[in-house]
Amino acid sequence: MIIDFHTHIFPEKIAVRTIEKLEKIANVKAFTDGREKSLLTSMKQAGVDISVVLPVVTKPEQFSTINEFAARLNEKYEGKKTRLISFGGIHPDALDYKKELRMIKKLGLKGIKLHPDYQNTYFDDIKYMRILDYASELGLISVIHAGVDIGFPKNIHCNIGHIQKVIKEVAPEKMILAHYGGFGLWDEVEEQLIEENVYLDTAYIFGFIKEETFLRILEKHGRDRILFATDSPWSGQKESIAYLQKQKIEKETLDKILGQNAEKLLFS
Repeated sequence: MIIDFHTHIFPEKIAVRTIEKLEKIANVKAFTDGREKSLLTSMKQAGVDISVVLPVVTKPEQFSTINEFAARLNEKYEGKKTRLISFGGIHPDALDYKKELRMIKKLGLKGIKLHPDYQNTYFDDIKYMRILDYASELGLISVIHAGVDIGFPKNIHCNIGHIQKVIKEVAPEKMILAHYGGFGLWDEVEEQLIEENVYLDTAYIFGFIKEETFLRILEKHGRDRILFATDSPWSGQKESIAYLQKQKIEKETLDKILGQNAEKLLFS
């Protein structure tokens, strides 16, 4: 089984223009147009069995709309061989974060996505730490955008210092640091985050991270805590799998990265 733990789609009515807008902001070209059916086509071409969809709540008032959409998506794909699994989202300025997290749990969503840059909040803010602490109590997975966001490169809202503080004060369970611990901050990841109780995903790193750095972090952090991810539509699923397969990684380790670690995290 191959599981992509970090993808994005948008409602059909706004998908194309949303992708076009984001392409201009970040000055990059997307691999798909952000529609649900485009992600499914990509998955079939790449041999991906499950894609985890990660919505971002950029305003507190979006909470209900986004999470209800996520729940409907999960219901639609329940039991299918090729399927999408959507996480939920929550904003740090939520008036009642515990109530909202309980709602996410009640809707059957397996986790949440937090994006400090899009939510304009530093990751070590007490509002995030409270959310992470209660999410852990509820057994929810937390995926965090870490490091530079190429659309907003001047102000990093989740750097390695922020992450270390959160780990020290909250020690959240089932926390995934996207972009291999911090996009563009991989030397610091290698020096300061290795062996911490966090998962690292591979979203949107291939072509940016040095191969030797990627392999060193993999060896030091451990193959059980690395998750295959693409950040689709911003990286190609087929291309990302091909990149991994070309690396000097033994088959047992590759199988863990491509799906076994994610399967255990999602379903055990």
